[in-house]
Amino acid sequence: MIKRLDGEVRRPHLFGWVAGALAGALLATPAVALTSELRQDAPARYTVVKGDTLWDISGRFLQHPWQWPEVWDVNPQIRNPHLIYPGDSVYLYYENGQPRLGLERGQGSVVRLSPEVRQVPRREAIPPLPLDTVESFLEGNRIVEPGMTEAVPYVVAGNDRRIISGAGDRLYVRGTLPSMQRFGLYRPGQRYEDPDTGEFLGVELETLGEARFIRQQGDIAMLEVVSSRQEIRDADLVLPLESLPVTPEFQPRAPDRPSEGHILAVPGGVQFIGRLDVVALDLGERDGLEPGHVLAVEQRGELVTDPVTQELIRLPGEDAGWLMVFRVYDRISYALVMHATRSLAVGDRVHSPQGVDRLINDGGV
Repeated sequence: MIKRLDGEVRRPHLFGWVAGALAGALLATPAVALTSELRQDAPARYTVVKGDTLWDISGRFLQHPWQWPEVWDVNPQIRNPHLIYPGDSVYLYYENGQPRLGLERGQGSVVRLSPEVRQVPRREAIPPLPLDTVESFLEGNRIVEPGMTEAVPYVVAGNDRRIISGAGDRLYVRGTLPSMQRFGLYRPGQRYEDPDTGEFLGVELETLGEARFIRQQGDIAMLEVVSSRQEIRDADLVLPLESLPVTPEFQPRAPDRPSEGHILAVPGGVQFIGRLDVVALDLGERDGLEPGHVLAVEQRGELVTDPVTQELIRLPGEDAGWLMVFRVYDRISYALVMHATRSLAVGDRVHSPQGVDRLINDGGV
């Protein structure tokens, strides 16, 4: 099911020249005037420091840091256009009246257009967003699809029938476990439903810890707790560990097709959503979302009383921020708030940034 964005659209601003700079190469840019996309206070040069992110650096030069145009069509062999390191300098210059960004490595050599992939130490590259915030969140939360919690092995007891609290404790699990060494321990949390259709989208699981398989006897398995975040109780679930796919290698960009959804929840119970908060969305892989996709957030308009008819009407909403998707499931995704001009809230609409519809219709994506 694809949620379509209706309404007026405009061609998006193009961002290939920034992608090229961050790749360590100057990439060809479509023949469109880009001057209007520069920030009025864009610096002539900026030296990267430890703790910078791709989003931060792009935002120093551009009004919209997420915008990435047809750079992949021009240089599809360049897989990591964000690789940039502390000590490097990004500088602004003009060519044929068009703005460009150059990259000067910390050693003093100016990087120019090159078709080959540059071999540089990835461990030193700055990330696209604050990865420590994202990784910390993912270690404590995951989504399971509808039906996945049915017939899942679960805890029935601990050593001497006591509460299981830490590393080294034994626990007994009812159910047949797959042949693997490590398992995650989880507790079901919020159940997510589509706010429009009522469709069951998935269940959020809270991560309790990890356990090591010892042996299976009939339908009872014995495990040893390796690590724990909190006490483990009877009926807590045991599932194979989830891999954490977030790496510094994905790039902020607009979705490949129009999408529209809502903020479903704020894990952790935060009431007012702001920058660097994590939110759950009712959009996922089936809607075309991928890690790195950026969505605009439209704050819901205020409910007012019509002075003539006395009926309640809702005023049009206004875009109030941007989210970057970092973990995608089939029906749900997690995103990080990268920018917010006002407090966001559960129920606010999210959609493809303005211009994506027309670019797709014109054959630009």
